Amino acid sequence: MTQTLSAPPAKAVHKPARRPRGGLSYAVYLIPSTVLFIGVILVPFVMNLGFSLTRWDGIGSPQWAGLDNYTKLLSDGAFWSSFGHNVALVIAMAIVPLVIGLILASVLFDVIAKRFGARTTAVLRACIYLPQVLPFAVAGIVWAWILAPDNGALNAVLKAVGLKSLQEDWLGDPKLALYTVMGVLVWVQIGFPLVVFMAGLQRVDPSLYEAADIDGASWWRKFWYITIPQIRPEIYVVLLTCTVAAIKSFDKVFILTRGGPGGATNVPAYYSYQNFFEKTQVGYGAAIATVLTLIIVVVMAVLISRQNKAEEADR
Repeated sequence: MTQTLSAPPAKAVHKPARRPRGGLSYAVYLIPSTVLFIGVILVPFVMNLGFSLTRWDGIGSPQWAGLDNYTKLLSDGAFWSSFGHNVALVIAMAIVPLVIGLILASVLFDVIAKRFGARTTAVLRACIYLPQVLPFAVAGIVWAWILAPDNGALNAVLKAVGLKSLQEDWLGDPKLALYTVMGVLVWVQIGFPLVVFMAGLQRVDPSLYEAADIDGASWWRKFWYITIPQIRPEIYVVLLTCTVAAIKSFDKVFILTRGGPGGATNVPAYYSYQNFFEKTQVGYGAAIATVLTLIIVVVMAVLISRQNKAEEADR
């Protein structure tokens, strides 16, 4: 008998990845972002770092001062006080909105959408997100009118309902100003985590909730054991974004209180502005800005590291 031998299968040929037309490297497409990074971030930071080592009032030639501005900063009670206020803003712009946004997103996604439909959910989501769309230059002025001590809407409502004893100078009392600013910032910031978390809930496997319903789990147990673990990446994104926004926050304080009364709401970003433009201590203002930048970098590195470790643990 004649035995027929089959030919061995041909080896797969791996073709090298094609380069873009014209023989250009993919690195070429990084040039625009690299130029922007150098021009908008790196060069200004290096210039600011150079100014922080000098004494300069903005006119004439800067005089070399070495680390004098940083030494002064270590013993500056106003700076450390402003840094403490910044921690309060982190609570108001990151921690509180994260918690409230997470609960609201779960309620809208799991309760409102099922009972009233997607259209009602979309309208409520848009209403909550609206403060994020409004320029704070507009929203801040409106809030200043609402919180005005003499003819503000809040005090007028308290008087109309017989609670005149609760009327306060909300932005003018050193004991209340910081808490008032924090309340306004919660209102502004809450829409961002809500939208991010609702987007994250779209990718959660519905079978997890169905299995929990079969087991008789309550809404709170499903929220704690399913929702939070499943959208952990979104939680880290919101926490990182909102924390950095709070640390470098300037416009909110500038519009609402200008750091007052008596420095009760001052933050490092506004304190740097005061030294730059009001006191014309450019070198000292630059030192504050440099320290603030380094703090932001450290916070970002810590949060990103925690996020990476959490993702590795979930694999």
